[in-house]
Amino acid sequence: MSVSLPHAVAVWRRNAAIYKRTWLWNILPNFFEPVFYLVAIGVGLGAYITQMGGTSYISFLAPALVSVAAMHGASFEVTYNVYVRLTFEKAYDAMLTTPIEPDDILAGEVLWAVTRSSIYGGTFFIVVALAGLAPLPSSLLVLPLVPLTGLLFALIGMAFSLRIPTIDLFSYYFTLFLTPLFLLSGVFFPLEERLSEGWLWVAEILPLLHPVRLARAAFRGEASLVVLWDLAYLLGMSFLLVVLARRGVQRRLTD
Repeated sequence: MSVSLPHAVAVWRRNAAIYKRTWLWNILPNFFEPVFYLVAIGVGLGAYITQMGGTSYISFLAPALVSVAAMHGASFEVTYNVYVRLTFEKAYDAMLTTPIEPDDILAGEVLWAVTRSSIYGGTFFIVVALAGLAPLPSSLLVLPLVPLTGLLFALIGMAFSLRIPTIDLFSYYFTLFLTPLFLLSGVFFPLEERLSEGWLWVAEILPLLHPVRLARAAFRGEASLVVLWDLAYLLGMSFLLVVLARRGVQRRLTD
């Protein structure tokens, strides 16, 4: 990629300026969703579960929902918002009349999505910490994981958004991709206790599984080969998705 940092930051600043005017209305739905899950499932269902994964159910759930908040923060930004700017507002066409290039737009949008992801994930972590569910100082290791999670899902969403012909297809993205990830990536139950060895290997493909596992390892202060594999997955998959998203942005903005 040939990225001009000042130009990428200019794209980021444009999005930040718009978000500054509407941040309260934007943050409430996406932020409170994991809070509702934490209260309703962690406190409600957790009252009937003595232990999960060697700890109380709400403590099992809390670190995973930090990753879920980061995923949602990035995903909503790079789906509908990017598509509207691309197709209806023609904002990117206007940017290309300046020295800004397609790679700068991609970098700026991903940087902004990571910023939103960090806002959601970081704020939710504060809620978890205030509730006494984040062991300190080990749980602070989850904070650098939040933008890494945002980066991964920002690139997944960008690659998808740049290839679909109609906005209606986002219903498939959220219903048939993000929702199964949310339910089947070890957020609510340990996969190793419910899946056979063959299906566990299949589960390793799921992108949310790795941030969830890393978040739990951070809260417990654990280090293992699995942690290294999860980090390698996040970085390696992000690199591959940069290539895929760049092809999409070049095709949509230069053809």
